[in-house]
Amino acid sequence: MGSSSWSTDAYHARRAYQDSAGISSFDYHDNVTTRAPRHEWTVHPSLDPYGVAVRESRDSDAHPNSLAVSVLFDVTGSMGRVPRTLQTKLPDLFGLLLRKGYVADPQIMFGAIGDATCDRAPLQVGQFESGNELEDDLGNTLLEGGGGGQVTESYELAMYFMARHTAMDCLEKRGRRGYLFIIGDEKAYGAVKAREVREVIGDDLAEDIPFPTVLAELRRKFEVYFILPTGSFHYRSDEVREFWERHMGQNLILLDDLDAAGETIALTVGLSEEAIDLDEGLRDLAEAGSDQADAVGKALRPLARGRGPVSTSSGVGELAGDGPGVDRL
Repeated sequence: MGSSSWSTDAYHARRAYQDSAGISSFDYHDNVTTRAPRHEWTVHPSLDPYGVAVRESRDSDAHPNSLAVSVLFDVTGSMGRVPRTLQTKLPDLFGLLLRKGYVADPQIMFGAIGDATCDRAPLQVGQFESGNELEDDLGNTLLEGGGGGQVTESYELAMYFMARHTAMDCLEKRGRRGYLFIIGDEKAYGAVKAREVREVIGDDLAEDIPFPTVLAELRRKFEVYFILPTGSFHYRSDEVREFWERHMGQNLILLDDLDAAGETIALTVGLSEEAIDLDEGLRDLAEAGSDQADAVGKALRPLARGRGPVSTSSGVGELAGDGPGVDRL
């Protein structure tokens, strides 16, 4: 996958056609949830992880230096608006990665996470794509909105899939790990359960895998980030934040505004690829017409400080709670 190229013009043309024809950007979800009872809801075939040997990010003539960027989002409860936001921000995400030169050949995968203890669609995984096919993957997502109500979702099951069912030329040919962003507001379960792996993915796993073990395996292939919305109910309880602080360290990103998720992902990749520093990234947001500089700057300042010396700047927009002349990377 990933041999096509992104076109903002094609994106806007498709949106205009859908609006004029009264077609939802998430047509599969709308059709399933309005025409069938919940117990009959199913994952779209293109996103079903069962029996998938591997999702591949490969070089092509059009994209000879592919870099895998994966974004998996929790679709339970209030988190269900995240894919809708990402769908509207695709031009911004590709614009920053490509036109600003953060990455030469990004290949992006979208996926969705639920709760394997109770949901009909606990895991949905798209393909790595370089072009407008990403709209199809988002549009085919079932926004189940379930969850078990116990401050845990099956993030560890998604991590298992990404660790064992992905293959990337950036890693195999160039020794560069891909990027994985998980957007959620609850904890992972303590272990990848063999029974759930058999039922959802189809692997005959002999025994459960502790969460720290699968996370360590995943990190051999991906630079892993967890984006946690600071306004969520579970964040305010401290339990979820402390869980991810313990396991992610500086790769936990606390984001005030989920509408800034796309810009946050783009700038995180730019920082990690050493294509920009934070000030440059915030200026890029302003040039692109984004109003999310404050939210993104606040979220990424701890990460940027962990990557190099701090300089004084009076760049784009003041970060929340900061005055003029604040220290930024």
